[in-house]
Amino acid sequence: MGLAVTLTVVLTAASTPSGSHSEVLAPPVAAGTPDTQPAVLVVANTSGISGVVAYDTTGWPTDRDDGPAAQALHHAHVAGPVAYSVTPPVGGDHSPVWLDCGVYDQPVPNERAVHDLEHGAVWITYRPSLPATEVRQLQSFESRQSPVGATGSRYVDVSPYPGLSSPIVISSWGFQLQVSSPTDPRLQRFVNTFRASSTYAPEPGGECTGGLGTPLQR
Repeated sequence: MGLAVTLTVVLTAASTPSGSHSEVLAPPVAAGTPDTQPAVLVVANTSGISGVVAYDTTGWPTDRDDGPAAQALHHAHVAGPVAYSVTPPVGGDHSPVWLDCGVYDQPVPNERAVHDLEHGAVWITYRPSLPATEVRQLQSFESRQSPVGATGSRYVDVSPYPGLSSPIVISSWGFQLQVSSPTDPRLQRFVNTFRASSTYAPEPGGECTGGLGTPLQR
């Protein structure tokens, strides 16, 4: 009996992905009248990645003291819900408490994920109907990214998102790319370009751990 129990424990541990946890969903933000974000201006794509849609981030982070100009992304902390003009959001007002970065198999609060984008994370969203094999490919993609800084976080969020216009959408602060396959090479180029970038993120290297929620894997 003791040998059987030992073997069961060993086999279970061997089948559990490294860095995996029991998921705890981050709570939604407080109820209230949504903070409606104005339509943000689409600007020229200077990333060099085909298909990327770029949005106006004037005044942030280029000039950190002036704040955003008209039609640029807002970046204030708000306590309640936010109605974003882009789906999924690529920035805007957001919760003061961020999401603990990593892989989730349930939708996460927009307002917390946007705070992650402000800190330099990229957010990979997918249709809930995406085949399980492709979901696992996205999760594996996240696990292959190198940790950033001393926290060990990969600065990547992965979660389902109902109502997407494309099977997979990857977003960073001010930039977004739609793809149809988890093997599209532009996914890695997007991560390489925008993740924890001092050029594109308002607060690169801001915390991506110690927030709300516990991901399945970090």
